Parts: sequence; C-alpha cells; structure tokens
Amino acid sequence: MLRTYPPQHHHHRRRPPAYPSLIIKTMLVYQACVPSLRTGRFMSLQRSALASVRSIRSSVTSRPFPIRSVTTTSPSSLTYISSSSSTRALLAKPIRRALYSTATTTTTAPNTSQPITSQIEDEMSEPTGLIAKSGIELLTFGTPNGYKISILLEELKEAYGKEYTWQSINIMKNTQKEPWFIAAGANGRIPAIVDHDRNGFAVFEGLAILGYLTRRYDPDNKFSFPVDSNEYDECETWMAWQHGGLGPMQGQAGHFLRFAKEKIPYGIQRYVGETERLYGILDARLKDRDYVVGGKFSIADINLLGWVNGAAMTGIDLEGMFPNVQKWLERCLARSGVQKGFAIPSVSSFSNAAVKKAIATDPEFKKKADETAALLKEAKEKYGYKYSSP
Repeated sequence: MLRTYPPQHHHHRRRPPAYPSLIIKTMLVYQACVPSLRTGRFMSLQRSALASVRSIRSSVTSRPFPIRSVTTTSPSSLTYISSSSSTRALLAKPIRRALYSTATTTTTAPNTSQPITSQIEDEMSEPTGLIAKSGIELLTFGTPNGYKISILLEELKEAYGKEYTWQSINIMKNTQKEPWFIAAGANGRIPAIVDHDRNGFAVFEGLAILGYLTRRYDPDNKFSFPVDSNEYDECETWMAWQHGGLGPMQGQAGHFLRFAKEKIPYGIQRYVGETERLYGILDARLKDRDYVVGGKFSIADINLLGWVNGAAMTGIDLEGMFPNVQKWLERCLARSGVQKGFAIPSVSSFSNAAVKKAIATDPEFKKKADETAALLKEAKEKYGYKYSSP
C-alpha cells in the first residue's frame, strides 16, 4: 500500500520531476543501512548503501523491500509503504522525488522508535543548475567547510525567519566542476552560495560566505559584531587563523592518516602534530571563556565547528588533551541551529560521536581504529615528535 500526501508549496522550493527509481533506491539504501546502524558501522554506512544500489540494480524489479515507513519532520509530506509492497507495484504508481529544501528527513527503523536522520542521495539525479528564484541558494556537501554555512543559515532562519534553499553537490562525482557550478564558485569547491535577492550575486569560500551572510542578513549582530568594535577585529583574526591554519592542517592530517594509499610516517606525524599544536592554541583561548570571541556564539565559533566535530578522524583526543575545546564543542552542539545545520545535506558518519560509538559497538571498526592509532604512535616515535603549543 502506498499513500502520498503532496508537500505544501513554498516560494523558495521547486518540485523536481517524479522518478519512481528514487523510492526503489531509498528502500535499497534503507535495507543496506539498518544492519549497519544496529552494529554501529557508521563509517561505512553511506558507501555500503550506495554500493548495494549499484550491485543489484539489474535485479531490482522483483525484490520486495521490508520498509515500514518513511516520514518527514514537517507535516508537508508523508509517504507510507507496507512491508508487503513489491517493486512492480511501486513502479505502477506515481511517486514524488524528495525536495531540495531546508526540511530534515527522518526515517523510522523497523521495530524501533528511534528516528534516523538522513538525506538519501539519488545517484541518478545530480543537480544540473540552480533551482531557486529568490533568497539564498546553498550549494554544499557533508564536509567541515560545507557544514559551517548550513549552520549559520539555520541560525539565521531561527533568529530572523530567513529561509533558504540548498542543493547537495556530490564532490565524489565532480559535480562542483560543472560549468553551472563554476559560475557560482570559481574555485570548483563547495560551499558556494547564490543570493537571488541581489541579482544572483554569488559568493564562494567559507570565510567569505560567513562574512557576507552576517553583513547582509544579521542586522542585530546576533552572530557577528559591529564593524567598528574590537570584537569585530578579534573575530576576523580567529577566522583567518582557522582558514589558514586549523582547516588546512587537519585536512592534510586526515588525508595522510586515513585516506592516502601509501602510509608515509613523516607526513602523518607532521600534519597530525601541527593539528595538535593548533588545538592547543584553541584550548588556551577557551580556558576562561565560553566562546571564541565576545562572550557569545558567533561566526568565529561556527567557522570552527565542522572541523572540531571531526577531530577524532585525525587521531585528535579532545577529551584527553584539549578539555576546554571539548566543553566548548558540547556547548555549541546543544544549539538547535547547530544540530539542524549538521544535518544538511546529511548527518556525517565522521563526527566525533559517530566514531566513538562505532569503536564501542563494532569490533571490526575498533580493530581498524587501533591499527590507525598504532600507526600514528610509530610515526611520532620514528621522528621524535613531542607535543608543544604554541
């Protein structure tokens, strides 16, 4: 049985064409995800799900799918599929594609009351152009730099009612290299925004976007500071420090430690060590204050959040080495705007909490984590690394 209730119309959303294959893939992804969620395999959840889609695409027409429900947190859309539904029955019925919007999708797992927040990516329908006619349009992906913009936009939405549209740009498919994207982000990197209320004015690079959005849409300086204040200059200083230091160094640390095919001890200890040094600076800054600048949550904090929330992936022990940073992170994560921003375009399986849970619940993941920790220790010992900051 399939019941659909059409979503409400909003001026900042555009309804894409209907594709029955999306529901098929949603169910395949869901089926692939549930066992991983039960065993805590968060790191491989998205990749294993998409791999399942690719591997059984040719035989999908006769397979039943045990999905109980797919709902959204907004009452604007509801789809229910009984466990006895088959693919042939689904193909015979019109099904609407998910919208690119600021609404969060919640999927309820069978036999549980725990919602799973996610966005199911349709691998057959990458964006091919801008979709909004008004407001801010965000082109993003689930990376530290991508999250900082969705967090600010969610905070502006809560504070001022500023709506926006977003599109997920799969950087693994090089969608960000397409000509239509380059027109908005000349560097061919996410994030980028287009302000349709200012004749399609485009801004790229996270640092510039945060400044643009607060100058144009934060008139009460709720997340920024008056331009003639000392706090404005402090904020600019710490944002530049992140943009030129913590972000690039942590990115290289993650590459050499986790993703490089060849494990190079010198590169590992060099970049992880420099990342630790920078976290020491941030920890000292937060020793006697709740937020980085001005005693309030601001873009100085938002600029850091995506990176700090993924520190565990680069072998950084926040709780053990940088307790002030850990407390600051917990303080920021308690904000609803931050939580919503971290769900766009999808919740990361690389967050500190996800990694910690995977280590505690998945023996295979724990084994790999222990091997990575041993590799890091050996690299530091080989080159005589000793932590020091600043």
